[in-house]
Amino acid sequence: MEKMRLLVRLILVNVMNSSVQEAFIRFYDSYCEAYGINTDYDKVAHAIMRCKTGALGYNVSICNDCGYTEVHNNSCRNRNCPNCQAIPKELWIDARKAEVVDIPYFHVVFTVPSELNPLIYSNQKVMYSLLHHCVSQTLMELSADKKYLGAKPGMIQVLHTWGQKLDFHPHIHGIIMGGGLTRTQEFKKCSSKFFIPVRVLSKKFRGKFLSQLRILYEEKKLSFSSKIQHLHNSYDWNEFINSMFQKEWIPFIKETFHGARNAIEYLGRYTHRIAISNNRIKNITDTTVTFAAKDYRNNEKVEITLDGVEFIRRFLMHVLPKGFVKIRNYGILSNSTKKKQLKIIRKKIASQEYKSKLTGLKTDELLLALYGININVCPCCQSSDYHLAQKFHRRI
Repeated sequence: MEKMRLLVRLILVNVMNSSVQEAFIRFYDSYCEAYGINTDYDKVAHAIMRCKTGALGYNVSICNDCGYTEVHNNSCRNRNCPNCQAIPKELWIDARKAEVVDIPYFHVVFTVPSELNPLIYSNQKVMYSLLHHCVSQTLMELSADKKYLGAKPGMIQVLHTWGQKLDFHPHIHGIIMGGGLTRTQEFKKCSSKFFIPVRVLSKKFRGKFLSQLRILYEEKKLSFSSKIQHLHNSYDWNEFINSMFQKEWIPFIKETFHGARNAIEYLGRYTHRIAISNNRIKNITDTTVTFAAKDYRNNEKVEITLDGVEFIRRFLMHVLPKGFVKIRNYGILSNSTKKKQLKIIRKKIASQEYKSKLTGLKTDELLLALYGININVCPCCQSSDYHLAQKFHRRI
């Protein structure tokens, strides 16, 4: 078994272009030697290394007219794999388009001070949920205030944990509707400008987050890594929280959309994005990985070179806890109420409903609709007598 794995790796290293997959094939064993094996990380790593290699099985298609034969290797479908996000992203965008209405939409980004990062990383599932919760409560409560909107809007939130250099940078991307329903089911729409002052947004979010964080501490639901062991001491903890209250927390409005579908297309870039895509990998040597990044301070593109093991470590930092839901809907777009409430809004503003183009399509139909690829036609002679002859599934 080990010999077979080694053979697969050696073959792949010699034929692949620079990619996240190649980096794992080259450096993951060394990473395990340095940091040990984490079960969740190991599952992700082996999914990425096996993806589209034949190790997970394959399908064979044959043309009865010209005899052309083609082998299609199975993908891993892991949400952390850069090879497997294209179709899920398109399906998500198509489904969300059916939920948009003709009003302004806003892209809001919430971050926290970097001093909180070690605490968040040590308590990922709890703290990521806290981020989602506090962002949604902040936006919903302020939207309900008559000074701002006086109604309940709909929101989609996506958690990201990385910066351009693959460093740990947890933040929430959100798309919020510029309109909503009042308690009496009347529809209220804002102007083309974001309806909540950023300073008000900042103070509300900071207060909610730190208040809930104190509760988690008091209920002993937080763990402390060696780097932050001193926070076990209640005096140090209170000093730390007070220092966080003194900092400016600055949410910002990244984009404003006047076409609702444009907003969904835009957010689609974020929903299924992983820490780094293959097209950012520029070079892989026997010891290093070089990738492209954007320096936001100077708004310039730069290249970062990391030791191969360090690249793997940084990539795996952004594997979310098992079962964690990174995309969440709130307000009007909550799963339990959105169908009914969107119907009310469309009736009031005569907004046309988008008809899904992809729901219910089979794989061959999806490939044709999205990419113009007809897998039922022979790529050699164009015969339609081209069919799947064999399926083979295996694990190594």
